[in-house]
Amino acid sequence: MLRALMYILPLALTIYAFIDCLNTPEDEAKHLPKLAWVFIILLFWVVGPIVWFAAGKMRHAPAGGRTPSEWHRNHRTQWVAPDDNPDFLKSLKDENKKDEAVLKDWEADLRRREDELKKREQGGEGDKS
Repeated sequence: MLRALMYILPLALTIYAFIDCLNTPEDEAKHLPKLAWVFIILLFWVVGPIVWFAAGKMRHAPAGGRTPSEWHRNHRTQWVAPDDNPDFLKSLKDENKKDEAVLKDWEADLRRREDELKKREQGGEGDKS
């Protein structure tokens, strides 16, 4: 298994880097033209992808200059626990009412079927004796 992994992992990394390089706009390829990066990735298939990820592509922060983690730190919403949220509790009560109605219908149907079976058994026993 390890022997296969020694060949599969670099091959997978090469394929991923090749596709990433092809999908990268020309102006985001650093230091060399994009075509040169494609040849580096394919010719040096063990180290080429690592070099591409390390030095070949511009990595920049999203628009606004902040990373997602910085945005989340500054824009936290007030979180309410479910047992303190009146809308959630109301939805539970509504669901509970629906479940109770289904349960009552099921119990009534069950009682009706039991009564029918008792009547059949009593009618059948009366004929046999």
